[in-house]
Amino acid sequence: MRSFIKVNRTEEEQIKQTQQWIKKNTLQIIIAITVSLSGIWGFNYYKKYQHSQTIKARDIYLTFRSKPHNIQVYEQLKNNHKNSIYLDHAILILAKNAVTNKNYIQALEYLIPLNNTSNPSIAKVINMRIAGLHLEMGNYKKALDALNTVPNSTFNGLYNQLKGDIYLANNNIDNAKKHYKLALNQISKNSELQNLIKIKLSDLN
Repeated sequence: MRSFIKVNRTEEEQIKQTQQWIKKNTLQIIIAITVSLSGIWGFNYYKKYQHSQTIKARDIYLTFRSKPHNIQVYEQLKNNHKNSIYLDHAILILAKNAVTNKNYIQALEYLIPLNNTSNPSIAKVINMRIAGLHLEMGNYKKALDALNTVPNSTFNGLYNQLKGDIYLANNNIDNAKKHYKLALNQISKNSELQNLIKIKLSDLN
């Protein structure tokens, strides 16, 4: 639509010109307003839809958490909300169940795909659990590799304590001591882990 007010016109002429322009372009104006409102409505609808899907996924997850052996509930979450963070949490429950049953291979099968999660905190927890499983199975190199796959600045103390456990299990006493000492400096002084790590170091001296 062209500019409808020309310069050097009196106020009365401009008003008349504006009225004529609106009359000629009524259909275009209506279309423009309709498209604009449709865009706003569509965006608001999408936000409401996303919110409702999140609520549904959360409710299914809470049901599964209260009944962790109900695979049908897990399948419902997996099939209907595959991109939800709640599915990652549900998979962690399945892995925990497998560990309880000493089915470490199955637990790894649940956990390894979660390495690609977009949530860095969950990724770090997953890597520690994978490392713990490899430690339990005597796969010391794989256990250490699991702890080196994700930057771990927030989890340094926990990572180093677990590394100490891995080196100790592999009879590498010097490296075990090294990582236990690192963990002591990185874990909060009020943490119960402080005393546990001190006991481990004391046993090695």
